[in-house]
Amino acid sequence: MFAIIDIETTGNRYNYGKITEIAIYQHNGQEVTSSFSTLIDPEMDIPYFITQLTGINNKMVKNAPKFFEVAKTIIEMTKGRTFIAHNVSFDYKFIREEYKRLGYDYNQKTLCTIKMARRLLPGHHSYSLGKICADLGIEINGRHRAAGDALATVKLFEILLEKNKTIGDSKTMNNYKLF
Repeated sequence: MFAIIDIETTGNRYNYGKITEIAIYQHNGQEVTSSFSTLIDPEMDIPYFITQLTGINNKMVKNAPKFFEVAKTIIEMTKGRTFIAHNVSFDYKFIREEYKRLGYDYNQKTLCTIKMARRLLPGHHSYSLGKICADLGIEINGRHRAAGDALATVKLFEILLEKNKTIGDSKTMNNYKLF
């Protein structure tokens, strides 16, 4: 039903940057059913400030698969599932751009946990992943790394699913799509 995703990249602009790491957790609405995580060789230098933020450097990705080598796995992990991320437009645009470079039109339904959290958990000072997780007691093991941030997003999503059930609005999730 859901594919909860986080990526790390060479920068903030999807049309110039590349993915350096991806993590995907398949979720059936109750629990994680499968996962995939890998570094990706972006085929370009990773800027110093990105290495400082993520810890991912050029040496680490030198022997990692290139995006085209994991593209099929990403399709298989996300096909027929709602693409979920914290600030989904960022992750989704980068992934769409990577597929566009391969000549493939990647289209998925999306759902943003930031938008969900703002509606279902009002009153927080910040809805950044680090701050909302701290407020909710969700530990992030590996901040600014794809697997750690994606797993924290899974835990946040489960809280949001439960909150959505308690307010009795079965259509709430449809209000968070960006594409």
